[in-house]
Amino acid sequence: MTETASESRPRVVIATDGACKGNPGIGGWGAILRAANGTEKTLMGAEAHTTNNRMELTGAIEALNALKVPAHVILSTDSNYVRDGITKWVHGWQRNGWKTTDKKPVKNAELWQALLTACKRHTIEWRWVKGHSGDPDNERADALANEAIVELRRR
Repeated sequence: MTETASESRPRVVIATDGACKGNPGIGGWGAILRAANGTEKTLMGAEAHTTNNRMELTGAIEALNALKVPAHVILSTDSNYVRDGITKWVHGWQRNGWKTTDKKPVKNAELWQALLTACKRHTIEWRWVKGHSGDPDNERADALANEAIVELRRR
């Protein structure tokens, strides 16, 4: 893709987070999407039996899939697993038939594949933020993830 094509895309800032009560246990994810024009959308969801890593991945997948048009995205996460997985490890996993370097199946392969698909339409800058350290968007995404857990428990 040319730089001009990327520059013509709408810019969207996304913050995602996942949470789990027990690991595995009940889990939730949250996301905040903010367009350059100031429009903001929040998303959240939960699963009854999951892991923190699955919720971190799901938050990123759902946020990217919520974008209606290809965008230039700055996506922040407090998960090194997600950031390093998508920027460093995933292409090797694909080449190795979704096996790790020690020939074991990649955990959460179906979610990594879904994240790759969600990424295809967008130009993405992946940013890591330290969790629970006062970053406003990370704190809000965390609150959404935990709210989703509370709502699931009420059902």
